[in-house]
Amino acid sequence: MSVILATAGYDHKIRFWEAPSGMCSRTLRFTDSQVNCLEITPDKQFLAAGGNPHIRLYEINNPAMENPVLTLDGHTSSVTSLGFQRDGRYLYSGSEDGTIKLWDLRSPTYSRSFDCRGAVNSVALRSNRDEIISGDQNGTVKIWDLGSSRCINDVTPDHYSGAGKAVAIQAVDISEDCRTLVAVSNHATVFVWEPTRATNLVPLAKFRAHTQPGSYCLHAKISPDSRTLVTTSSDRTCKLWDCHTWELKQVLNQHTKWVWDAVFCADSSYLVTASSDHSARLWNLNSEHCEVVRQYNGHTSAVTCVALNDSSV
Repeated sequence: MSVILATAGYDHKIRFWEAPSGMCSRTLRFTDSQVNCLEITPDKQFLAAGGNPHIRLYEINNPAMENPVLTLDGHTSSVTSLGFQRDGRYLYSGSEDGTIKLWDLRSPTYSRSFDCRGAVNSVALRSNRDEIISGDQNGTVKIWDLGSSRCINDVTPDHYSGAGKAVAIQAVDISEDCRTLVAVSNHATVFVWEPTRATNLVPLAKFRAHTQPGSYCLHAKISPDSRTLVTTSSDRTCKLWDCHTWELKQVLNQHTKWVWDAVFCADSSYLVTASSDHSARLWNLNSEHCEVVRQYNGHTSAVTCVALNDSSV
């Protein structure tokens, strides 16, 4: 299969889609909870789904296999974020239990665990170094060195909200060229750093991505070509930002409820979004107004996560 597209959410279902036609090609049941996050292995062989508290891996190219081929047990609360090392050697995950865990996929138990001392909302892997970036409910961005198994930087970019507490970091990401690190707070403030020295992040920009009163930022992702940041929000939009000027490029506003997740295709020309309106949508970012070219319907509740792998590598 050249393009793997999957969505999941509150209806306990994982759906695979034929991306060009919008037809659902396969449905799996995630038995014991909603699905919070999805990720496809680099070789397109397996899909990982994070729930509460399990991570389950499903075989992609065997439609007859409905059960997971591997269940990873170790987290004690919802798994909020996960990903694979580029060669697929290990999986990393963050959870509301306050830990980041590394998993060797030859074993159902984790190989390492890092205590973040606060519910983890997002994790990202730096591709040119063995470092994991995390964002947590306590409002901190941490950088973890996997070689020494320790935290080498701890930043609280938005110290206090009106309630006297640090504002939670909802999403973190680092660009493919490793020149840009972003963190987005629950209140939709985007913080940008130059991360050449992980122990001394250099601030580059700070701006409010979503300004509607009472709105939240739910996710953020940098495109594979490192040129565009997408932010998603409870204001029913996602926004595209230029990663050089940090100016707003486009507002995508055809969803009718919260937009939970977004993922770019490999060449950064398309975007897929997931929403509480029970749908996912495919956007052509090269068209004049970033038109929706396909809508994926079939979920019976909020679609909270989407995974796409159309890489030729």
